[in-house]
Amino acid sequence: MIQAQIRKSFAAARDSSAFSLDVEFEVQAGITVLFGPSGAGKTLTLECIAGFEAPDEGRILVGGAILFDGAAKVNLPPRARRCGYVFQNYALFPHMTIRENLRFAARGRQLEKHRKVNEMLERFHLSEVAGRKPREVSGGQQQRCSIARALIGAPNVLLLDEPARGLDAPLRTELYSLLDQVRKEFQTPTLVVTHDLEECFELGERMLVFREGRLVQAGTPREVLERPANLAVARLLGRFNLLPAEVLALDPAQNTSRLRFAGNDLAGPYLKGHFRGDKVWLCVRPEELKVCSRDGKPEPNQIPMQLERAGETPGGVRLQFEHGLTVHVERAEYERLRHNREWMIEFRPEVIRVL
Repeated sequence: MIQAQIRKSFAAARDSSAFSLDVEFEVQAGITVLFGPSGAGKTLTLECIAGFEAPDEGRILVGGAILFDGAAKVNLPPRARRCGYVFQNYALFPHMTIRENLRFAARGRQLEKHRKVNEMLERFHLSEVAGRKPREVSGGQQQRCSIARALIGAPNVLLLDEPARGLDAPLRTELYSLLDQVRKEFQTPTLVVTHDLEECFELGERMLVFREGRLVQAGTPREVLERPANLAVARLLGRFNLLPAEVLALDPAQNTSRLRFAGNDLAGPYLKGHFRGDKVWLCVRPEELKVCSRDGKPEPNQIPMQLERAGETPGGVRLQFEHGLTVHVERAEYERLRHNREWMIEFRPEVIRVL
């Protein structure tokens, strides 16, 4: 288990603005992803846990052991923290072979080190390149060596800083399989920094969302995607239509609401905590909307829209309508409807979220 309360501030300087990190979280075994934009404090959080940066205040415990306690003046050096760290650039020693890189991080007597190194070389499929220098092996092999080196000392926590950064699709897939293997075999609490939502779903059992040095939401990746905590989180996720609307009516007895968007009325779920006349944001994912041709009077929750652009995607077609509305459809559906002069967008009440 990792328990962290971290406060760290940097004053404004000539070429940089002030920054403040103030987060508190607790994670169990398994993989937890730290998600957010660049500069949100994700890597700084890892560095504080590993001991590369000292918080100004707070407390960090891993497996019940105190690594940092500002009030008690405890601040263990990195070498005493038993944290495995995988850097963005792998940070392998270029003058050492793959075997020597692993031996450097191994603990114990010589015979024990030799056994551990051979075991990790075998487990991470590096035996055939053990005598080569990092520059003489592929990027995927460098990555496997970096993760093996981080694990060979039996760390209490594994920290990975954007491990998939710069990798092509096959290497990313290989990385995801490798980390799933690590999760199953080592049972080591693992924190992974990323700004890629798909990576959160590939890797994370739990997700911590960072924004401007604060933890703004926590939950499983699916929970965060289904129910973003606020407008800022929805924008960070980058998977929603965010549309300005007004609350026209609320009916708690029927568990319904009526909203107005772009001059049209929509039926939605009851909006607890909102009042009639509130200005809100509709939050709907592009794949949750339906399109059809206009044939007479619109059905309930259908809005006429002008198509502005259609673009190909690997999974189908992205339709961009007026008012900044985007809809994702399958290729076959688009081909059936592409000659429409007028389009209807259907907002099913069950997919409408309001922020």
